Amino acid sequence: MLPLDDLFVLDFSTLLPGPLASLFLAEAGAQVVRVERPGGEDLRRFPPRFGETSAPFAVLNRGKRSIEIDLKAPDALARLTPLIERADILIEQFRPGVMERLGFGYEALKALNPRLIYCSISGYGQSGPRAQEAGHDINYQAIGGLLSQSLKRGAPPPLPPALVADIGGGAMPAALNILLALRQRERRGEGCHLDIAMADAMPTFAWYGLAQGQATGRYPEGGEGLLTGASPRYGLYATSDGWFLAVGALEQKFWEGFCEAIDLAPALRDDRVAPETTRAAVAALIAAQSAAYWRDHLEPRDCCCTVVRSLEEALADPHLTARGALDAQAEEPGGRRLVSTPLPLAPVFREKGEGLKQVPASGADQNLLLPSGEKVARRSRDG
Repeated sequence: MLPLDDLFVLDFSTLLPGPLASLFLAEAGAQVVRVERPGGEDLRRFPPRFGETSAPFAVLNRGKRSIEIDLKAPDALARLTPLIERADILIEQFRPGVMERLGFGYEALKALNPRLIYCSISGYGQSGPRAQEAGHDINYQAIGGLLSQSLKRGAPPPLPPALVADIGGGAMPAALNILLALRQRERRGEGCHLDIAMADAMPTFAWYGLAQGQATGRYPEGGEGLLTGASPRYGLYATSDGWFLAVGALEQKFWEGFCEAIDLAPALRDDRVAPETTRAAVAALIAAQSAAYWRDHLEPRDCCCTVVRSLEEALADPHLTARGALDAQAEEPGGRRLVSTPLPLAPVFREKGEGLKQVPASGADQNLLLPSGEKVARRSRDG
């Protein structure tokens, strides 16, 4: 048994945040039904293709079911009512007010199912002056102050590779709050409406800068924070062959081991005296050798130094294989298989013997819907 195997989830969301949140629930045992517009949601058309479907869609939606319905149709609510009445959780990701205009707002569905946990994920939340403003991950990082932590004025701007707002501000808070709402429902016997705003969580990821600014009266700009460039103990250093060494030797014992390993001059090892001078000296020493040299020379010394891996190298790392992080596979409708999105679920909550799950074709489970025009009341009365 898995912890959520008695739960039924309706997922109206698209793209990344909502589908990743429902993947967490599905991998923990919940039955998830994707409610898609006719023709399927937009992510099904994102490149690259993988057999008969989209690879980005496949890695997020294994083990789920799919129905298609036009939510603007007059009978849409009637056709979905039996599913809404049995649902434990509903996830939606429209702009605030859209579900209400379609007749699927929280208050309307609460009347059908008072125990329903209704999770709304949006960029800026259901209320506030930016509630109706469009945006994507990079916009939420920008407005929340997180992006500024890695930017130096006048320097070429790096584009963050991680979709921190979508995943850390949307999917993961949604999954966490859904689990909290389930616990609350056990006590109170009723559901609730969860308002998840991706922008709200961005200052969370700038926690150190937030503390520093309030304590000193000056908030750090890019390159000035302990973890964003101010310390030579924490950062990226270029190697002789154009690759990078990631150094995280914050604690004194790790710093001393690192300094000894690269043979940094003793006069420069107290990095509080002249941190920029120390950083420059470290950079010169690292740049004198290749990434392979530093991998062999530093990584075994246990001083928090790691040569940056490519994504392909990371997937081949024996540690990930040993941990089972890559066991989950998705099979698209044509039969081709790929590794699903790895989730940080503890091994005890991973389903044993279920390494391979199907990716649903759009509308593959249409039989879950009432035929158009059939009366909900008659269906309910007849059992």
